[in-house]
Amino acid sequence: MPATLFEPQDPPRLDPDEMYRALCERDRSLDGTFFAGIRTTGIFCRPGCGARKPRRENVEFFSTIARALHAGYRPCLRCRPLELGGQPPEHIRRALAMIEAKPDRRLRAADLRAGGLSPERITRYFKQHYGLTFQAYHRARRVGRALRLVSDPAASIRPTASGAAAAGFQSESGYREAFARLFGSATDASHAPHPPIHMRWLPTPLGPMLAGAGTEGVCFLEWIDRRAIETQITTLRRRFDGAPIIPDPAAPSPSSSDRAGTTAARIPTSHLDRLTGQLDAYFAGTLTRFTVPMHAPGTPFQRQVWDQLGRIPQGQTRSYLDIARAMGRATATRAVARANGDNRLAILVPCHRVIGADGTLTGYGGHLWRKQWLLDHERRPATGSRA
Repeated sequence: MPATLFEPQDPPRLDPDEMYRALCERDRSLDGTFFAGIRTTGIFCRPGCGARKPRRENVEFFSTIARALHAGYRPCLRCRPLELGGQPPEHIRRALAMIEAKPDRRLRAADLRAGGLSPERITRYFKQHYGLTFQAYHRARRVGRALRLVSDPAASIRPTASGAAAAGFQSESGYREAFARLFGSATDASHAPHPPIHMRWLPTPLGPMLAGAGTEGVCFLEWIDRRAIETQITTLRRRFDGAPIIPDPAAPSPSSSDRAGTTAARIPTSHLDRLTGQLDAYFAGTLTRFTVPMHAPGTPFQRQVWDQLGRIPQGQTRSYLDIARAMGRATATRAVARANGDNRLAILVPCHRVIGADGTLTGYGGHLWRKQWLLDHERRPATGSRA
């Protein structure tokens, strides 16, 4: 079944209880209509899978293969959800085997050619059968493994063997390596020279986002499936002098002896809590202005551009030339476009409100269909705005 990558969600054909019942009954007639992610094993299955069934609280459901991958799940080896249309041809099986051999390594076109495979042929098959290119599939598999540690903080705050298994890793060392590859080493944040950045997985109507906050405010908000999310996280850490990144923990106990440290630890969590509430209100159409504290280190030029983005009223748009002229730099449209793309606070700093000089949509890291949705959403009358 061709899948789509975080497209606007259609009304669900089945509710979660019906999907869970189908999974328990191994209902093969529903294969391809949804996929079940098993939190305790880190795999995703088709409804007809013959494996032992998990408890309801350990299952979440996805409409596409891409969504399951971005949530950090790997394909089940028993029901083989990638084979819904029949067993893939030999060259596709070889490409998938190359990914699974080292899922955290980046495979490039040259690597495929060195293995006697055609990148173009493989990409065509992946687009047709899985709804995303080979590189997008691999990126979702690679990044999803690390993001799974953020989406389930209870399993990831302490990288133990049990936590590794819960996150779908074969070993504790693999668990640590996947997290460190994307977020940097955060196994001992208490000894770092700078306060950690807390990361939280946020579900939205347009697909999940990854949010980050430090003591001064929200410093990161990006779509999980953005192609450049790895680069953005690397840049974020560099801007914060290598500050460790940790999954947002539960609020510390009031009885903690280190009350100063406890208060400091609560601050990023409070920023993320406030962001979560304001995003919910934004998508509900009841909020037109974000007031959550933000902290976006960048070059002086970048900060000027981001400041201009924040001045674009909701429901309106500007071109790159408009931004450049407002800065007194009319010839700097290309530099403005780069700074716009370097924005690490999607929606909060509304880079989606920048369009081409001819009125057409231009590139957006969160995909153009999201940009159009956000602009249409913001043009609707607010249903009782609040900050």
